[in-house]
Amino acid sequence: MQEKKSILKNLADILNPYSWITSLRNIAFDKGCIESRSFDLPVICIGNITVGGTGKTPHTEYLIRLLDSEGKVAVLSRGYGRKSRGYIKADAHSTMELIGDEPFQIKSKFPHITVAVCEKRVTGVENLLKEEDRPSVILLDDAFQHRHIKAGLNILLIDSNRPIGDDCILPFGRLRESSRGARRADVVIFTKCSKEIDKQQMAQFKKRLQTKEGTPVFFSTVEYGTPYPVFEEGGNAAPAIDNKCNILLLTGIAKPAPLKKELEARGAKVTLLQYADHHNFSDRDFADIAKSYAAIEGKKFILTTEKDATRLRGASSLPQSIKENIYALPIEIKILNDEEYMFNQIIKDYVEKNRRDR
Repeated sequence: MQEKKSILKNLADILNPYSWITSLRNIAFDKGCIESRSFDLPVICIGNITVGGTGKTPHTEYLIRLLDSEGKVAVLSRGYGRKSRGYIKADAHSTMELIGDEPFQIKSKFPHITVAVCEKRVTGVENLLKEEDRPSVILLDDAFQHRHIKAGLNILLIDSNRPIGDDCILPFGRLRESSRGARRADVVIFTKCSKEIDKQQMAQFKKRLQTKEGTPVFFSTVEYGTPYPVFEEGGNAAPAIDNKCNILLLTGIAKPAPLKKELEARGAKVTLLQYADHHNFSDRDFADIAKSYAAIEGKKFILTTEKDATRLRGASSLPQSIKENIYALPIEIKILNDEEYMFNQIIKDYVEKNRRDR
């Protein structure tokens, strides 16, 4: 069955014009026909090969926490979904509409670091290096296919629930390019793993991965924190997540299923109200949310992600009944298999060896 699936996948990729376009583009970069620009400071790319969520933002936040004491960290993003163009350096007055929801979330959580957006990453880096508070390390968010910049360290994220070897290139599947693109990675992380994943399963993931020989491969999982009120009207603490509570789970992310599963594992009865990734909530949505919440009986509250919370905070027409009862669930990344020190050391060694002042 697996062999038949592989044959069909290969046939789909061969007949797919987008597959040829992306392959020729990569060959042009590899041969130097298209310029790939390097910079004389540590540049770390965090990206993926698939469309949809692999956990780029929480992994970027992990690197921010790791490198915060090593120097001035800057995050450069395209700013997906923003209502602006060109290079913009975020400040305390930047809105989600100006810089995009994910950069806005990062700037809100780490106000002391530099966050900038620019659809042309080379231009973005050039502008960052002209700033008075010039960074000592730049994190490129979602730039694995943006090869006009030659990052010094490429971190490839792969959703463990959907390995790239089983998928097809767009539009037949969710791959942005061939799974052979993983060979460009300097580090690979299989994300969203179960905490119970065993070494045999890890070995199977590694076996099917097409990377350079010796490329370190890690496995990460999501750890959920304590919910907190999205608005001041929400009070001091969320009700306990247990078998006595009913949760309206409000999401505008690519894959809410793992979060729903986590809440149900804690005993909660969950009603999922799912919108598309990066969804901009409207007055009609708010009416639907309020109606869905009113229909739930017993001990209840609304729970959302931190990314969705950033969009909701900017909505002036959000009903009071929602504001009073909505909480955000923070998440952090944990590297599994007792390999956190090894992963951290790879990142720190790269940054230390490539600092400008050396």
